[in-house]
Parts: sequence; C-alpha cells; structure tokens
Amino acid sequence: MYFDTHAHYDSKAFDQDRDTLLASMPEQGVELILNPGCELDSSRKAVEYAKRFDHVYAAVGFHPSDIEKLDDAALEQLRALAMEDKVRAIGEIGLDYYWEDYAPHQQQKAGLYRQMELAQELDLPVIFHDREAHADAMEAVRAYPGVRGVFHCFSGAAQQAKELVDRGWMISFTGALTFPNARRAIEAAAAVPRDRVMIETDSPYMIPYPRTAEDKTRRRNSSLRVWQVAARLAEIWQVSLEEAAAITTENGRRFFRIP
Repeated sequence: MYFDTHAHYDSKAFDQDRDTLLASMPEQGVELILNPGCELDSSRKAVEYAKRFDHVYAAVGFHPSDIEKLDDAALEQLRALAMEDKVRAIGEIGLDYYWEDYAPHQQQKAGLYRQMELAQELDLPVIFHDREAHADAMEAVRAYPGVRGVFHCFSGAAQQAKELVDRGWMISFTGALTFPNARRAIEAAAAVPRDRVMIETDSPYMIPYPRTAEDKTRRRNSSLRVWQVAARLAEIWQVSLEEAAAITTENGRRFFRIP
C-alpha cells in the first residue's frame, strides 16, 4: 500500500472523474493521499475532500504563485482552516523564482515567513516548494529552527538534502526521480536516510517515465502512478518494491501524524 503525500485533486484536470477516482484509490493500493492547497479556494477544497474520503488528508496554504492574495484577512481564514480536524500541514508554501510573472522575491519571502510563523504557532509541519530559490529557501528554514517540514518534489543537491535532514526535515520525491536526466535527484535519494524520505505524484503534474499513450492523451498524473516513484526508489536503495512502499508509507504517517 502506498501513501501519495502530495496530490492536487482540486485541479481542473480531475473535474470529470474526481469523486470516482478518489473513491477507487484504496482498492487500487493507494492507502493514503495528502492534498495541499495553494490559496484559500483550493485549501477549502482540500479540507472538503478530507471530510468526504477517509483516506484523504489536507494541508492549507498559499503557494508562491498566489502569495499576493495573502493579506491579514486571508491569513485569519487560513488559520481557521488549519484548525480543521484532518488538516495535517501548512502548505503548499515556499519560493519560486523560476516564473517571471510571480510576485517579486521580497513579497514571496514575506508571505512565506508569515506562514512559517503560523505553522510554528499551531505546531504544524510545512510543505515547502523550492524552485530556483535554494539560497533563500534554506535561509527561511534556518530562520525557523522550531518548524519541521518537507521539501516536496526535491530538486536540490545531496548536500542540501543532508542539511535539511540534519535540521529535522523530510525529503519527498516525485515522478521526476524516474526522468532520464534525474542525476541530482538520484544522488539525493541515495544520500538521505531512508526514514526521512517520502514519495508523491504532485498530480496532475510530474508524470513518471515511461509514459503511456493514455498519459500523453490525458496529460495528467494521478496517485495511481505513485508506485512508479516507489519502484525507482527501490532500485536506488536496492530493496524490494514492497519494502520501499512500506518505508515511505510509515514515514508519511509519522510526519503527518496519521494513526
């Protein structure tokens, strides 16, 4: 059984079959799913899915793409959502310097720090997005030594992964681990202690390789493909698929405090 620790089922890519797909996951081997929000609307939807499906949990937060919407009123609404029963983290938060049309770097950092403070206040972990912002991302981690979290869709170097682990953080890998050019991710996966690794799909994004005809037609990923991330991790660790699945599921349960 697998734990997809990061999947965006609020995406329009799932509008045609969201309920049917989510309901089918346990019988298809996906034991647990964590759905993070990216602003208030998607965070509310994540909470809604968690209430409707026993195997779905939620995180709430403002992604760098929507950080300009995080004002005082929105932060209070976020705080209220974060106190819902099946919310297990503040996220997806972080920094993204890749896209030029995102908010200025200083505005992204200010919004990130407000959410790190909220996580500290509520004793919740954070789900961290870092794209082309490694130095400032690590600066934020160091600024809040009492906050634990996970760098999702990890794309950094093994040395960065080691520092995060030393600071009590987790590392999560997506289908990018299966990509032909995944050298840095593979090195990081090999370097990190096994009890600090989680897996995810980042659905509907990051479709693993090899890609099927259906993948290319629908252009979406789902939690049904999380086993491929586990399979690649098993190869790197030189263990069975079942062992990699068991290790990462237990890590996810522990991190998100799921009995």
